[in-house]
Amino acid sequence: METKSEVRTEGTKWEVKREFIVERQGRSFVLYAGLLDLAHRQGLRAVRTRLLQIPASDNGDLAIVHAEVETERGLFSGIGDAAPQNVGRAMVHCIVRLAETRAKARALRDAVNVGVAALEELGDDESDAEASPARSINEGPPRPADTAAPRMLPPRGQPMAVAGSGVATPAQIRAIYLIARDQYGLADAEIDERCAQMFGAPPSELTKKQASEFISHLKGA
Repeated sequence: METKSEVRTEGTKWEVKREFIVERQGRSFVLYAGLLDLAHRQGLRAVRTRLLQIPASDNGDLAIVHAEVETERGLFSGIGDAAPQNVGRAMVHCIVRLAETRAKARALRDAVNVGVAALEELGDDESDAEASPARSINEGPPRPADTAAPRMLPPRGQPMAVAGSGVATPAQIRAIYLIARDQYGLADAEIDERCAQMFGAPPSELTKKQASEFISHLKGA
């Protein structure tokens, strides 16, 4: 029997699955993957995006994307923006992709009638993504590691060194992408974003322990 959250669309039986709800500073947010999952269950027909502004030095490296979501209820749109100042350090090289995700999240929220903000819509200071890994609201109190000071991230492309834990294996990394694609329909960029929100790094930079935790999270264990 599937566990559901209390975030629901009014007047319908549809609900966001609990695994797609996370907490930040006492507030609940929905993940983009949860909005997409709900939209598919409500008859999603199409998602279209258009890059309105290319990030450049003269506009503060700000990317702006327009998204349209078409469902059985009609056409819904949203605008998303992203710049180095409002994204986590792990995502500074993914400005356009994150702006697109934010735009789609806003359009999807209107389409499925969810008033709770998507975590991906928030700026880095609002979501506190690096200091507090995402936890589902059905988990117990945070473990000591959840409240520890965030580690400094190594240069991009180099694995995070953790005592007693080696780098994630190629098999673990492949499993992460396969599970996320098959179960949630996520694109590679969206998988990287979700991983960065939880661990401050993409799958290729996780330790074996972190990769195992992320796989368990994706499986809903």
